[in-house]
Amino acid sequence: MSTFLRRSFHLRQPAFSARFFALALASLLIFATGQAQAWSLDDVAGLARAQAQAPFQPASHAIPAELTNLDYDGYRDIRFNPDHTLWRADKLPFEANFFHVGRLSDAVRIHEITPQGIKPIPYNPADFNFGKNKLSPQTWGDLGYGGLRTFSNLNSADHKDELVVFSGASYFRALGAGQRYGLSARGLAVDTSGASQEEFPRFTEFWLEKPSADAKQLTIYALMDSPRMTGAYRFDVTPGEQTISAVHARIFMRATDKPVTTLGLAPLTSMFFFGENQTRAGDFRPEVHDSDGLMIATGDGEWLWRPLQNPAAAITTSFSMTSLKGFGLMQRDRAFHSYEDTEARYELRPSAWITPLGDWGAGRVELLQFGIPDETHDNVAAYWVPASMPQPGQSMDFAYTIAWQGQNQQLPPNGWVTQTRRGTGFIRPGTEAVDQQIQFVVDFAGPALDVLPDDTPVQAIATANANGRVTESLAYKNSATGAWRMTLRVQRLNPALPVELRAFLQYNNQTLSETWTNLITP
Repeated sequence: MSTFLRRSFHLRQPAFSARFFALALASLLIFATGQAQAWSLDDVAGLARAQAQAPFQPASHAIPAELTNLDYDGYRDIRFNPDHTLWRADKLPFEANFFHVGRLSDAVRIHEITPQGIKPIPYNPADFNFGKNKLSPQTWGDLGYGGLRTFSNLNSADHKDELVVFSGASYFRALGAGQRYGLSARGLAVDTSGASQEEFPRFTEFWLEKPSADAKQLTIYALMDSPRMTGAYRFDVTPGEQTISAVHARIFMRATDKPVTTLGLAPLTSMFFFGENQTRAGDFRPEVHDSDGLMIATGDGEWLWRPLQNPAAAITTSFSMTSLKGFGLMQRDRAFHSYEDTEARYELRPSAWITPLGDWGAGRVELLQFGIPDETHDNVAAYWVPASMPQPGQSMDFAYTIAWQGQNQQLPPNGWVTQTRRGTGFIRPGTEAVDQQIQFVVDFAGPALDVLPDDTPVQAIATANANGRVTESLAYKNSATGAWRMTLRVQRLNPALPVELRAFLQYNNQTLSETWTNLITP
């Protein structure tokens, strides 16, 4: 079962092996002629292909003991020296600096792509302020870095804010204007659900393309390694109200005797602690989550919305389709009063909308959720599982964009869910628990609904799987808000089994909304 470390944004990953250093050296020797040459995804893919043809070599986790012994606060006291930020002296539209290696942030190698060629950026202790720590970094040698972060004029013309961060395994996350960090993306998800132990591929090496003076996007290449595959990645990051990360990837499957069960493309990782559909007694905040729902657009034109949960036991659900238009973990609720948290500002956490570039064919969007005791852990993952996966020894190309969205985000064209609330219907005295009905109140908005007169006979079309019986489904205009509301009552036949629900609004056989889907867990 997958376990996500939270908020520190670092996952344990192996350090360097001698073979890894040899690979890094090989990448530099490609450009040893002294002439400027282009660097492309094909060049990184050449390294990944060669690496995949050899058995995986886990690197040792050897870092200086005095770094290993630092506690969390001690590590946090190590900060990059702002005056050493890459490209700052050149006054370019993008800048970069680096995280220090630590007990939970292992080393990566970083290179700069310039018009004159490629040059490594070796570890330099002078790049860091070690705070109150008493350390001897001059004795450590070239440790590499613990990750990287980039900056741009995202929110103002006179100050550069963080734009995108790569740190830990293949995790990365980005911001649009006015946003706060929330959910994360990953390069690849491997056996995230099911009986197999999850495998965490990690980016081991980065190449940063030095931007021109008028650059509108930042390009970063990454080399990925894992026991059963390697990969080459190109990230083109364009900042804005919604920052766009265009991802082009090529993965190579190692010839191993342990096939991959689930290969997840474009994976997203987030947190849902509680919300309007699952309240929490004793907390002054109405909701706490980085994302409140999974949205999917199928190639057949259907839009789906699944409110997230913090379940007592792990649940994995999937949505199969012949083709995919897009999916994302969304933070739809953008109102401060929904959270009332002046520090976390959950209403400013981004949504992440994935759009495939090219045809990904048939497959499924898989959603994993498991229980967490507080908001310091991630407990939600969503990704695309292709119906046809590469076999050991084969390769696979795929590309997509991630739109990191805020107030203006992807929505269905007709109508969408604005809130889901759950309760228990009226219980007559002496009624057995098995006979109790579960009630849902779901509000909708959107252009197809806004133009309807109040007395329009809108229907709520609701269905349940074999373990559920919909006893009531109503749709009506809420005179207090002007929105359209759907109420459902559902009878669960076997309390030990889940109930899968689907519902949407309809008028004169015209679909007015996305399909609301929900899982009543045992």
